[in-house]
Amino acid sequence: MEKSEDLPVLSDIIGIRIICPFLQDLKEVERILHDTFMVYEVERKGADRTFREFGYESTHILLAIPSEIREGLTLPAGLIFEIQVRTILQDAWAEVEHELVYKSEFSPFDLPLKRKLASINASLSLADIIFQEIRDYQNKLNRELDQRRGQFYKKADNETDHDISAAMTPQGLAEDTLEDLNPYVQGTIDDMILNAIEAHNKGDLPRAVRIYTKIIDSSPNDTVLSVMLKHRGMAYFAQSRYEHALADFKESAEKNPQNFRSYYYIGIVLCVLGKDDEAIRQYTLSLDLNLYQPYVYYRRAQSYFHLSLFTEALQDLDRAVSLGFNKEEERVLRTMIMKKLDIS
Repeated sequence: MEKSEDLPVLSDIIGIRIICPFLQDLKEVERILHDTFMVYEVERKGADRTFREFGYESTHILLAIPSEIREGLTLPAGLIFEIQVRTILQDAWAEVEHELVYKSEFSPFDLPLKRKLASINASLSLADIIFQEIRDYQNKLNRELDQRRGQFYKKADNETDHDISAAMTPQGLAEDTLEDLNPYVQGTIDDMILNAIEAHNKGDLPRAVRIYTKIIDSSPNDTVLSVMLKHRGMAYFAQSRYEHALADFKESAEKNPQNFRSYYYIGIVLCVLGKDDEAIRQYTLSLDLNLYQPYVYYRRAQSYFHLSLFTEALQDLDRAVSLGFNKEEERVLRTMIMKKLDIS
């Protein structure tokens, strides 16, 4: 039989499917595939339906087989492969629909039954959208938290080795009211938290404090209260209102004794206030709950240094470095300790 190069190309002999948790992941996976392979075609199943229609949704991508895989193999010149990309819920619907409709001897003709199927699909589609909205909120909140935490640590670095007595005068609160703030402040606690953190990051610390206070005054459960007190304490710290910050961090630890960061923040404030012996005790409490905190070892080393406990300081610096703390400030502190110990 004569060999033919004109055989029909089948792209789905072997199925490759990528299942993603969220809708935004579909775009990321598609981008990666475009960057990695030669893409011939992208088909978005279900994309042409109107808002009145529901059904199978999936992204099917036809790609060329990479040359490194073809090497040493005799394959048709136009051979391609297909990858299907879906969310978890899209895949769930596709599998159930396949069993109920595609593989069945008859499709449902009964109108109520069709409506039930459409309702299930609509519910799954809505769930995908809601899950994505929640993830978007989390991503934005995490970005704001990272920025706010960075500002907090930067100020801590600037204050722990300087005379802070001049900075002890509390800053006055602005005379705004919650009604003047973003309308989201009147929404859920999550909306209020995000609004407060955004205000904090923009330097509007009085507004951040007022929003945190409103949440705290609403008497949430102890877990939420612990987090809110920690947030407000960081806003007070940014204002150099150290006694207020210390009180909030302490109450945060009381409301949730397992919140290791609260003890860490207590230690930072105590160090700024020149109470290094007390700071060491708080750092140790934090490390007792979570040993894998290189920054806490570094800051405890600072306090040991201030108390002329140089051996203990070096031991903590070694622990910090072993956990990946390779910062210039660690090398500077180590050099200062060496000089004190007269080690060349």
